[in-house]
Amino acid sequence: MRHPLKRARGLGSAKDGTHHFILQRITAVALVFLSIYVVWLVLSLAGDDYATVRATVARPWNATLLVAFLVASFWHAKLGLQVIIEDYVHTPGLAAASQLAVIFVCVLAAIASVLAVIRIALGG
Repeated sequence: MRHPLKRARGLGSAKDGTHHFILQRITAVALVFLSIYVVWLVLSLAGDDYATVRATVARPWNATLLVAFLVASFWHAKLGLQVIIEDYVHTPGLAAASQLAVIFVCVLAAIASVLAVIRIALGG
């Protein structure tokens, strides 16, 4: 038997944890493969001049995979930091402010990073 007071106080499952868990795992799996690619790309470009690196990043497949890596990285970071804040920040105002800060920082950093790759890819 469940006590109706639990429902009235809003305690219990928010019915969103499974979706969050799955998204975090999907981004983690994507990052395994994309990180291997990025490490390989960086190591293969070690010692090359600026023009060569720029031309390599400008290739469509390289630019696409770099953008995918950046989006997955910032999305995964946002999901992970959200869980940390939910678990360890118990002051409601501070928790809300922290969640908003994480979202804004991750979105702005992702946009700046993706625009940098796009600018290189388009030759700007």
